[in-house]
Amino acid sequence: MTAAHRPARRSRLHTVIGVLLTAVMLFPVYWMLNVSLTPQQDMRKSPPDLLPLHPTFEGYRAVLDDQLPYLGTSLLIGLGTVALTLVLAAPAGYALAKLRPLGGGALGLFLLIAQMIPGIVMAMGFYGIYLDLGLLNSWWGLIIADSTIAVPFGVMIFTAFMSGIPGELIAASRIDGAGTFRTFWSIVLPVSRNALVTVSLFSFLWAWSDFVFANTLDSGDDWRPITLGIYHYIGNNNQEWNAIMATAVVASLPAAVLLVLAQRYVAAGVTAGAVKD
Repeated sequence: MTAAHRPARRSRLHTVIGVLLTAVMLFPVYWMLNVSLTPQQDMRKSPPDLLPLHPTFEGYRAVLDDQLPYLGTSLLIGLGTVALTLVLAAPAGYALAKLRPLGGGALGLFLLIAQMIPGIVMAMGFYGIYLDLGLLNSWWGLIIADSTIAVPFGVMIFTAFMSGIPGELIAASRIDGAGTFRTFWSIVLPVSRNALVTVSLFSFLWAWSDFVFANTLDSGDDWRPITLGIYHYIGNNNQEWNAIMATAVVASLPAAVLLVLAQRYVAAGVTAGAVKD
């Protein structure tokens, strides 16, 4: 084998390995879709069918009949978490990156440590606070709780991205008479689109997929998110697996669509500040 053929063979080998690993990682997603189309009487079939030979859409009908309010609640909580996270994280990131406040380094370290606190610990703390204030079983209580995870991440992303904005651009806006807020709103935010999309996406996904906070802080039927709505099909003597998997498929679609649409911005946002000129 000539030396010219070795890179091509190595590249094909890497491609095959990548395809196999991707297939292994995506198999649970395929199996979720397969089970969602499987009739209830075939659930315990051994061996199970690798393909939905007799597909049924009863699970998806159940989703439309039972789960739409839960999906609406999750959407409300997700969008509320995004809004609150951006309102808090973007100005904080700008301040740490460009205004250099006293104690900024300690604040950055505190935000990093906050990312390491287990969610269940924070949930129990919120439960005690919400119990005293009467905030349990409220959608905006879940927004506040979910934002405590998203805001530290958002501040770090904004700080890294805004640190790369040329100081001359900000200085020019000040020469033109713009104050701190006007500079932030009219100059810094428009050029921070990648960071805005990245923080918004991850904030929404965290809130959309949250189970710990929802299970601890919201046990009511009126404002129950989809992660709890799935328990509607689970009982001691009844497991409607096709409805459960259909709900999981439907709940996964918004996240998958958002990831596909925003992947270019996310790739730029999460690598901001990694390379210095």
